[in-house]
Parts: sequence; structure tokens; C-alpha cells
Amino acid sequence: MVHAKIYVAAHRVYSMPVDDLYQPILVGAANQAQVPAGYLADNVGPNISAKNPNYSELTAIYWLWHQPKDNDIVGLVHYRRYLGLKGGHDWTNRLSVRQIEALLADHDLILPKARNYWIENQRNHYLHAHAAAPYQALAKVLRDDYPSYYPAFTELEKSTRAHLFNMFIMPRPLFDQYAAFVFGVLDQVAAQIDLSQLQGQEQRVFGYLSELLMDTWVNTKQLRVAECPVINLEKTNWLDKGYQFLKRKFLPNSKKKVHF
Repeated sequence: MVHAKIYVAAHRVYSMPVDDLYQPILVGAANQAQVPAGYLADNVGPNISAKNPNYSELTAIYWLWHQPKDNDIVGLVHYRRYLGLKGGHDWTNRLSVRQIEALLADHDLILPKARNYWIENQRNHYLHAHAAAPYQALAKVLRDDYPSYYPAFTELEKSTRAHLFNMFIMPRPLFDQYAAFVFGVLDQVAAQIDLSQLQGQEQRVFGYLSELLMDTWVNTKQLRVAECPVINLEKTNWLDKGYQFLKRKFLPNSKKKVHF
């Protein structure tokens, strides 16, 4: 029998599915007064919970990386976003154990359907939305210290497509490899940037940078990806999102709005 657990990262109380597959986890628990009933906390055992303002949902990934290997398959989704065989806003369509097993029978891992920005590549998209210094530090670390991954990173820079959100489902041994790569890279990036110079949403720098590392890792390893639509529990204002995208591209000095 396959044992699987999908962790639902949340920084606040929110409606959660009640079943054996999906387990809520409070991220940044070290900075909060209490843990909601039914939630795990990312500050138990080895953890970087207190760094959640800079690492976002990666604090849950770090926590999971250091937990006992009790499950054959592990994953992370967000309190407002799940993976399913079809998109929409109904979380009852989230992936089941049986569906996950079927997808992983022919693929190495499950990721959100890649987002295509069409009119700009990933490098320009990142730099139009975020501070440049952390991105440059990431590129340097990959070039100098992870040279086998650097070609995939440069290909991602030129691509308009990317798997985003730091959401995934994969076998535990593969997850351990992924986590070791991500935190190995980010630890070196952290040593090269000054977090005190980052303001507002830019303080979530490692959460943003890690989205670039997923495809860098996947494509270097030549892994087979099963793409699943994202179930968004809260509807997106696509008019505003499109406006903000164009403003970041054509008015780079204007106030930026990235995540909705």
C-alpha cells in the first residue's frame, strides 16, 4: 500500500479539506502566537520557520525535508491553490491518492501546468517584477558552483514558460534530492545578498527565486512531468493582473504588484 501525504501550506486559518491525504501546515509558526487546531507547525524539529518572511512556503519544504521518511509520496500545495485533473474553483476536484498514483506510474513528478507569458521570457519577467541583485546572485551561484545545472537555467531564462508556485507532488526520494538542491543553492545566494535592502514584497526573495529552480532541476535531471491544472479557490481578477503585468514591463519604475 502506498503512503502519501500532501501538505497544505497556510499562514493563517482557512477552510481546509478533511481527509487523510491533505494535511494543513502553518508556515512561519515561529512568528505566530498559536497554531490552529488540526494544523502542523513548521517550527518543530530542525526548521527555518522564523525566516518565513524571506522564504515563504519554503519553510514548510525545509521542515518536510527534515521529517522522518514515513510516506512514499509527498507534496505541497497552498491553502488557496490545489492541483486537480481539471481547473476551476472547486476543491472537491483536487487530486486523490488513486489519481496521484496513476499519474506517477508514467511520470516522475506532478507539477502545476506551466504558465506561459508569451511576450517576455522568464529572465525579463523576473527582472521586471523584482530586484535584480538576488537574481544575479542566483545566476552566479549556479554558474560557479552548480555548473551541471547552469545550462538548464540559461534555457529557462530564454523560455516564456515555467512551472510556478513551488507546488509539487513526487516520490519521497526524489523530493529529498530536490530539497537538497534548492536549499544548497539558496544558502549560497543568501550569503551574497543584503536582505535589509529589500522592502515590501521583495523580502520574500527566496520564495520567488526558488520558482526558477524547479525547472532548472527538472530539466537538468530530464524528469518526466505530469502537468495538472491549478484549482484556485479565490477567483483571479485577470483584468487587473494583465494591467499589472504590462505596467511592470513597460513602466519599470512604477510601483510593482506581483502576487494577487
